[in-house]
Amino acid sequence: GAMGDTGSIITPFYDSLLVKLTTSGPDLPQALDRMHRSLREMRIRGVKTNIPFLENVIAHKDFVQGKATTRMIDVTPSLFKFKARKDRATRLLRYLGEVIVNENPQVKGRDRISNPLPLIVPEYNAREDPPRGTRDLLLSMGASKFSRWVREQKPLMVTDTTLRDAHQSLFAARMRSYDMLTVAEFISRRLSSLFSLEMWGGATFDTSMRFLGECPFERLRMLREKIPNILFQMLLRGSNAVGYANYPDNVVREFVIHSSEAGMDVFRIFDSLNYLPNLKVAMKTVAEKTHSLCEAAVCFTGDFTDSNEEKYVLKYYVELAKELEKMGAHILAIKDMAGLCHPAAAQKLVKTLRNEISIPVHFHTHDSSGIASASVLKASEAGVDVVDLAVSSMSGCTSQPNLNSVAYALRNMPRSTGLDVDALNELSLYWETIRQYYSPFDTSPPFGGAEVYQHQMPGGQYTNLREQATALGLGKRWPDVVKTYREVNELLGDIVKVTPSSKCVGDLAIFLITKGVKPSDLTNLPPETGFPESLIDLMSGNLGQPTGGWPKDIQKVILGGRKPLKGRPGASAPKIDLAKESVKIKKKYGNKTTDDDLFSFLMYPKVYDDFRDFRNKYGDVSVLPTTAYFHGLKPGEEISIDIEEGKTLFIKLLHVGDPDDKGVRPLTFELNGKARTTLVKDQSIKGDAKAREKADPSNNMHIAAPIPAMISSIATSVGKNVAKGDKVAVLEAMKMQTTLYASSKGVVDEILVGVGDSVESKDLVIRLR
Repeated sequence: GAMGDTGSIITPFYDSLLVKLTTSGPDLPQALDRMHRSLREMRIRGVKTNIPFLENVIAHKDFVQGKATTRMIDVTPSLFKFKARKDRATRLLRYLGEVIVNENPQVKGRDRISNPLPLIVPEYNAREDPPRGTRDLLLSMGASKFSRWVREQKPLMVTDTTLRDAHQSLFAARMRSYDMLTVAEFISRRLSSLFSLEMWGGATFDTSMRFLGECPFERLRMLREKIPNILFQMLLRGSNAVGYANYPDNVVREFVIHSSEAGMDVFRIFDSLNYLPNLKVAMKTVAEKTHSLCEAAVCFTGDFTDSNEEKYVLKYYVELAKELEKMGAHILAIKDMAGLCHPAAAQKLVKTLRNEISIPVHFHTHDSSGIASASVLKASEAGVDVVDLAVSSMSGCTSQPNLNSVAYALRNMPRSTGLDVDALNELSLYWETIRQYYSPFDTSPPFGGAEVYQHQMPGGQYTNLREQATALGLGKRWPDVVKTYREVNELLGDIVKVTPSSKCVGDLAIFLITKGVKPSDLTNLPPETGFPESLIDLMSGNLGQPTGGWPKDIQKVILGGRKPLKGRPGASAPKIDLAKESVKIKKKYGNKTTDDDLFSFLMYPKVYDDFRDFRNKYGDVSVLPTTAYFHGLKPGEEISIDIEEGKTLFIKLLHVGDPDDKGVRPLTFELNGKARTTLVKDQSIKGDAKAREKADPSNNMHIAAPIPAMISSIATSVGKNVAKGDKVAVLEAMKMQTTLYASSKGVVDEILVGVGDSVESKDLVIRLR
């Protein structure tokens, strides 16, 4: 007879029959349905069972039709092809256990909010379909006709940036899909008059995989399902797509097409140096291969109202705008990424552009100065068609100006936005509480300031660079970082600063501070200096060409013996065989991979590989509440998780046990009313770490780490001959890659680090002889 019952322990010598299962029903289909459900819900762990085989048997058409015979097993090999179980609950428990014991590395050492505001999710009528919105108009009119319609509208139209640039600018693009999806249907019904929702692209493509364990395409599709009526808008970095490198034309082209098919409606396309040739491929693809809108951007910098400004004058912007209209733009964006376009400049620029071009003008700015709302209102007076704003509790400082206040100020005016201010205020209460969950990353200054007009740092970069500086031990030297950023920009020729060019300025600033070098002394550095890879890319012309070109002396030092690229980078980049790349990914990660995986991999190969490893280990963590994702659970705390429609997990932490002699702690959870134990290695229980040897700066045979970082790869081996300038290793620190080069000719005598090791500045990495 069967020996198993609920809670029984199975020894290695168990009888082959554990449980007998009998189901009945008024007819065979109902009896089979009950049998199938009983098998699915049975949990026997630690030993293999025949449950998958039995599930295949009762689902087979011959068995269902009552035609099965004793030879069924012999003639039906498909019965032994088992589907891999998702085992989602086990993997989520594994993740929660890891965070409870070892903390999420992003918030390590930072306390959980002790008394957060109560979360008030705004209400809507779920029985009503979403009202007709701008996306419905675009799909019915087509892009060209829709563009003309926008130009003819009298009300000021608004893009809400809360779901992308606002959180990127306030807390380093860390907002999770979970918090967006909670209010998605509210937005679709109560705020259907919005022009668009900026919710994708920019840095969020990278950070969703790198820091949140989320697939960016899944976020797009899930939000699209809940918000079918409002235009979705993304930020596309021209030939850089959503990455930091310059991609081949066919990759950019197919990425745009795939993103449009996944649900993207408005592509705001820009180049970080206003180098228009880098926009051609993306613009042409949007206009000719998709149903989406091509919104081409002019990046704003400087102050053309200043009589001393010689480079970025009003004529500069007008000429760029006219050329972009000729290139097929449906809408022109003024991308004021640092908030430098003060009220007088905004009014004059918009008025001039409206007279010079026939397409709508969309004004984007940041409130780093504290007066950007005035710029928006002046732009409105001058006839701007669309403006970017953020819900009040997610607005201000490095984010966009206050949407709620602007909507209220214009409510009885000719250019009233038509938005429901009460709905905006309800939404603001929700985001106010949610924002507290991200307080470890919320490094935006609490007020605006005039210094932004001097350092010109983009709002979207401010929190990212500050987080990077803190991670590298430079948190207390932030004023020095800002000062050096400004000096580096002047050193490079006062360039347009927006990702990825702004990242290059920030990387060089961090690099110089960690090495103790003043920007004015950069030209005195030796040729073998391992500058950040982003800066070498910039000086090589791989991101395009700035107005007036690069300072020759700076370019020569950074490039060493390398030759700069001439012309548009994408034109000379070798075409990537997408079919072959797809086969590679399927071979590595299985046949269920899709084009979502392909393009995520092409944008960020290393980040994508890490993301897949994370997913394989922990599953889809996007379903976890945000506090649980960052901090885990406290003993006695319970959460509910909807892993799919109609399937909810109830998880409660009961106990965290003491570590064994190997440092492994048992954690006891209650999962849907049943006890489950997860074992987690406590990483804090270690022996004394041995200090790394420091390099002797006077010894050319010592190759040192220039900055605190992680070893990303080793490009040599012990006993190998190297020449001066040969690549020997690559370091990575908060998205900044730095290559180490041999400082002298010699033989590799010792490699003192391994891939994945952390090193401090001046640590000895490789010894030559």
